Amino acid sequence: MSARNAARVIPIVPLSKAQSQAGGKLEFRSPPPLSLYVHIPWCVRKCPYCDFNSHEVRGQKAGEVIPEAAYIGALIADLESALPLVWGRKVSSIFFGGGTPSLLSGQALDELLTAIRTLLPVVPDAEVTLEANPGTVEAEKFAAFREAGINRLSLGIQSFNPSHLKALGRIHSDSDARRAIEIAASHFDNFNLDLMYGLPGQTLEQALADVDNALAFSPPHLSCYQLTIEPNTAFAAAPPILPDSDRCADMQDAIEAKLAGAVGSAGFTHYETSAFARPGRQCRHNLNYWHFGDYLGIGAGAHGKLTLHDRVLRQMRWKQPKQYMAKVAEGAPVQEEFSVETTGLTFEFMMNALRLNRGFDARLFELRTSLPLITIESELRRAVDEGLIERKPGHIAPTDRGRRYLNRLLEMFLVERPT
Repeated sequence: MSARNAARVIPIVPLSKAQSQAGGKLEFRSPPPLSLYVHIPWCVRKCPYCDFNSHEVRGQKAGEVIPEAAYIGALIADLESALPLVWGRKVSSIFFGGGTPSLLSGQALDELLTAIRTLLPVVPDAEVTLEANPGTVEAEKFAAFREAGINRLSLGIQSFNPSHLKALGRIHSDSDARRAIEIAASHFDNFNLDLMYGLPGQTLEQALADVDNALAFSPPHLSCYQLTIEPNTAFAAAPPILPDSDRCADMQDAIEAKLAGAVGSAGFTHYETSAFARPGRQCRHNLNYWHFGDYLGIGAGAHGKLTLHDRVLRQMRWKQPKQYMAKVAEGAPVQEEFSVETTGLTFEFMMNALRLNRGFDARLFELRTSLPLITIESELRRAVDEGLIERKPGHIAPTDRGRRYLNRLLEMFLVERPT
């Protein structure tokens, strides 16, 4: 499994609908924590490695071509239509992903967040994250975002090396990246920097230089993930020459060692496959994903997972922005919806929980899946025998070997179970 989605993760349903619908009756005593994901589908230019639901804007000024008012109205209407599924449940975090959410105006975000807080019981200290592209950063806009209620920023830096930024098709320069971080730090005390390694032509020294450049800004959180070639991307059609797997593994080891050895205020905990945080600065929104919590997804192409009394519901909104807005107007924003039962739940839980370096409380499995842990006992024993997980009383965690061979570990739980 690639770590590429770690900073903006929207767990994807791994099984077919037919597989997921197999299984027995479920019964959940109480729902897990709830988050809200809001998808903003536009970007200035589609990066060649990106397989997210993003669409290039046309024209020199994005604000002139993004139907901002109409889209905000559609998001609010979408949320209103979803209320019966989450009625009375508190929202612990909100995440604006994309695309490039920082293309929106502060006024638009203020209107949307006001509506969200009016419609949903958002906890007072909720983490509210906005993804931003350094090429769209303006000091006045960041101030407006903070005023609107954004309290955490995630900047897609990727690299400080001009040649690597060019190879990745990024719209920002290395100086844009530095300026964006300085502006972000002046308005937000909680922010994340996204970095990538395993880039075309990248050396180990260059990968570490990117980390050093990031550390110079004392970020509270870093996401470091390997570039992978995903289907239906420009890189898939014309693949660049990337460092081989051994070199990428060396980069990963060196980056993890550097961050683990960082001293003083820069000390980081490697708490998830590709996420590093100072104490107390772990991304609460993503932790809810990895603990197999619930999330309502609104916006074009947004995915959602909601736990009801007797089932786990998966939803996906219509992907094309114009079609999404039209479907919202018709009262039908959801393109696909189905229940995930026994066959899919065990794999989906492990796919998320085993990303956490410290693993998970064994009781969490039953709470989130409504299944006894014995359901996966044979798979757990096999993983222990192969040195991929460690079991202690009441706790399960991946070993160093399990983290390195996460694909192999997860495949053990991708099995058909008798109905």
